[in-house]
Amino acid sequence: MADAVRHIVILGGGSAGWLTAAIIAADHDTASATGLQVTLIESPDVPTIGVGEGTWPTMRDTLRRIGVSETDFIRECDAAFKQGSKFVRWTTDRDDDSYYHPFVLPQGYLDTNLVAGWLAHRDVPFGELVSVQPHLCEAGKAPKQFSTPEFAAVANYAYHLDAGKLGVFLRNHCTQRLGVRHVADHVSEIDVHESGDIAALRTRDHGAIAGDLFVDCSGMRALLLDGHYGIGPVAVRDVLFNDRALALQVPYPTAEAPIACQTVSTAQRNGWIWDIGLQSRRGIGHVYSSAHSSDEDAEAELRRYVRDAGLAEQDLVPVRLGFEPGYRSQTWHRNCVAAGLASGFVEPLEASSLVLVELAATMLSEQMPATRDTMDSIARRFNDAFAYRFERVVDFLKLHYVLSQRDDSDYWRDNRRAESVPERLQELLALWRHQPPSRYDLDRVDEVFPSASWQYILYGMGFVPEQRATTRRSDEVQRAEGHFGEVAGLTRKMLAALPGHRQMLDHVRQRGMPRI
Repeated sequence: MADAVRHIVILGGGSAGWLTAAIIAADHDTASATGLQVTLIESPDVPTIGVGEGTWPTMRDTLRRIGVSETDFIRECDAAFKQGSKFVRWTTDRDDDSYYHPFVLPQGYLDTNLVAGWLAHRDVPFGELVSVQPHLCEAGKAPKQFSTPEFAAVANYAYHLDAGKLGVFLRNHCTQRLGVRHVADHVSEIDVHESGDIAALRTRDHGAIAGDLFVDCSGMRALLLDGHYGIGPVAVRDVLFNDRALALQVPYPTAEAPIACQTVSTAQRNGWIWDIGLQSRRGIGHVYSSAHSSDEDAEAELRRYVRDAGLAEQDLVPVRLGFEPGYRSQTWHRNCVAAGLASGFVEPLEASSLVLVELAATMLSEQMPATRDTMDSIARRFNDAFAYRFERVVDFLKLHYVLSQRDDSDYWRDNRRAESVPERLQELLALWRHQPPSRYDLDRVDEVFPSASWQYILYGMGFVPEQRATTRRSDEVQRAEGHFGEVAGLTRKMLAALPGHRQMLDHVRQRGMPRI
């Protein structure tokens, strides 16, 4: 077949490169002589960032799809279970201010307007009223039992993981099981066809590596899409102010210390601090705005948080990261497509970075062009989907700031200025005064956050709609009360039946999980 797409060349390793390689190789039988060829070029001179430690439940489907053992993954990637996110001091700066964004859908979500019932219980946080999962997290429970098979769940879950170890784990799986060729070399030059397409990547020690389709996973530098083609990012600093991060890897005080089953995000004067529990340590970092805080003040807040948590921090040196919040509205140009940080990056709130890698790799694999002639139409579809996804991610993250009532710094006041709020988000907030977020507001197949996620944030932060407009049926409140009762009953049963989080992880390390 003329101009057939037979060889995929991926530039860059890390989580993005190896996830992309694994999905394509597993779907297109790279290990066989008749499958697509996949080559990944990874420079030994460029370290990976390695601090993206939170995932979405989609990662379970991805790992199953590429054929890995969940037991092996948990053992080798220092992974723990994640059941959602807990937000502390985001609405006010009081110590008792918190709410959850869990991964389990609200009970009765698909058939009842739960908000109408919640308005009669506003002293109870929305997430705790409609979902069992915040109660499981507060009690330190795992989302599955010892007898639950790999990738199956009692309560929906994702993972916390060591991003550096994930890259190594995926690299070994790709090269040993999936037939991916790994080239450890530095790309020094790009060869181009007369048409303008990339012909080959010229390496220092392995010469020119030709391909039909090139995937840019070279991180924020975007060596192919930006460095070669000049496709720059769309800046969103006027909406999301954070552009700096400090990260620490903090050991547990004892081997028996509890492991949180949720990401904890604690708001600060000029940003927020993430706290992620792995098996062997906690990953704790401060994301902040350089326009509102000095690096020294941000580090002081981070160290204060670690000390207040009863952890030792004096000998730890934080990793410092700077980033320009934004995304590329065109992530596929000619025969080059970007994934991961090369396609864009905004602050890591809600762990959107890795899920966007999964979505990009999955769409690329499922829409893999058979020939160069079909590539441009697929590229237009891909660009439309990911421009939309990044716009919605920006809207969703901004929602957390717009709803805050904090007034202790210019950072929070500036975040509520109307000119910093995207127009589409303003329209939705006006609509949601009269009806809850629903599939009609977020109805595309390429939504990253479903309407239930918007409800968890909206009502978790105390957004109060017009009460008359929330009820469409005379029995709406009664139906909601029935589901609240179901949540209470399920909570009692699951708290009694589920093991502790560390207990479950110890069991996985020692005995593994049943395989279906």
